[in-house]
Amino acid sequence: MCGRYNLRTSAQVLAEMFHAKADLEVHPRYNIAPTQSSLVCRLDDAGQREIVPMRWGLVPSWAKDIKIGYKLINARAETVSEKPSFRAAYKRRRCLVIASGFYEWKREGKSKQPFHIHREDDQPFAFAGLWEYWDQGAIESFTIITTAANSLMVPIHHRMPVLLQPDQYGVWLDQDIAPQALEPLLEPYDWKHMQLDPANSNVGHVKNDTPDVLLPDSWNNSLF
Repeated sequence: MCGRYNLRTSAQVLAEMFHAKADLEVHPRYNIAPTQSSLVCRLDDAGQREIVPMRWGLVPSWAKDIKIGYKLINARAETVSEKPSFRAAYKRRRCLVIASGFYEWKREGKSKQPFHIHREDDQPFAFAGLWEYWDQGAIESFTIITTAANSLMVPIHHRMPVLLQPDQYGVWLDQDIAPQALEPLLEPYDWKHMQLDPANSNVGHVKNDTPDVLLPDSWNNSLF
């Protein structure tokens, strides 16, 4: 599962890294939560990459209530091509969910320790995502695809977001590629340049969207 992440990069840097139009102002976000707006990269009607804001929590076109988005913040890689909520978007509306890092919690008895997972150079990267347009509310929304944990994440949690490499971005966004050809991209990938650090417990509260959520509490290193 992926339930919180951050994005701490300027629009100019994002435009350069993702080779996309980014005609918007970007402010650092340290604690992005479901139902909030965040940035994705997709293809526009002309087939060019653009970075746009969308609501986190996919609302299918046929949904009667926006609240369904609360349940669809993640899509499992193993079933994403089959589930009614995701299969149409998986065929034609794939996107890159842009992040600088994400959070996951390790349970130890009755307590949970949050961790921040990011690149060693702290540069942005992309989750594999899907997006939809909901007519009733004129809302564009997205979900993050998850897969089994890689070797870095196994001690923390059994699931993790699908992390795409830059040379996979074009393949993932290509609307003419058969969905079956995308399956290798959804496998857990052992990024050698990813880093895992203890984060502050305040990240668990959505109102805390400040840099200090990246700073660890007093913490016992024997937990990891």
